[in-house]
Amino acid sequence: MIEAQNLTKRYGENTVVAGLTFTVRPGAVTGFLGPNGAGKSTTMRMMLGLTRPDAGSALIGGRPYHELTYPARQVGALLDTAVSHRGLTAADHLRWIAQSNRIDRRRAAEVLEMVGLTAVARRRIGTFSLGMGQRLGLAAALLGDPPVLVLDEPVNGLDAEGIRWLRHLLRSMAAEGRTVLVSSHLMTEMSMVADHLIVIGRGRLLAQTSTSEFIERHARTYVRVRTPEPLRLHQELQRRGASPRLAHDGSLEIDGMTAAEINRLAAAGDVPLEELSTHTGSLEDTFLKLTGNEGGGTRV
Repeated sequence: MIEAQNLTKRYGENTVVAGLTFTVRPGAVTGFLGPNGAGKSTTMRMMLGLTRPDAGSALIGGRPYHELTYPARQVGALLDTAVSHRGLTAADHLRWIAQSNRIDRRRAAEVLEMVGLTAVARRRIGTFSLGMGQRLGLAAALLGDPPVLVLDEPVNGLDAEGIRWLRHLLRSMAAEGRTVLVSSHLMTEMSMVADHLIVIGRGRLLAQTSTSEFIERHARTYVRVRTPEPLRLHQELQRRGASPRLAHDGSLEIDGMTAAEINRLAAAGDVPLEELSTHTGSLEDTFLKLTGNEGGGTRV
């Protein structure tokens, strides 16, 4: 389990993370969301001991990251795919990490196969494309077969096949009882893989809930109506106190009334209907609605 308690980080007068408290539990994929500059990366760096908090704590399995004896065997992390020794081959890079964490060197070949890099295991990292570098970073995160994964924008640079593979990997890891925390700006992808969400804005917690509850609680739900007599239906709806909106495709969108109520109203007024459907906003729509005013230019 990952536990953040009152995490706070300031840079001069700028508060990047402000009293952030949340829990990431095992057995599920948790999406970590926020506008650009909301404090996601800084929070993850504090979790992994790369940035010292000004207040609060981040614990992994009940311990700070710096107290873990062999961290790669406890936490698989992907924050930055850049590596300092670009002259090393992919295999040698992983073997070095394995040796420093007392992991069997043969594990390097296993994770290279898992991420689809076996054919380029002896190529120097400096020749890798962005997508190949991302796969190598994921291989390093998986090297110690850790019970916790912390991944920042893991789909960056991956092609469609790679994204599908990663989606399956994250779900399978969670199904095994591992703790999986994933930060991403791709809302469609998050809606497909995340069971739970932690949403922050300006370094503060905005929501911590299941994905379905987040959408249900914050999304806009409306009824879409298509009729050959939109003006007459519009007038009938206004008489009932509704404020229908005309969509770009000529349909009407109505908030605050059910499809059954609109159907009865149209029938009473002898207004023919060609479409009557209820719609709920996507995760992206819901996210934008909640965080629309929560961006922060200098936050990271």
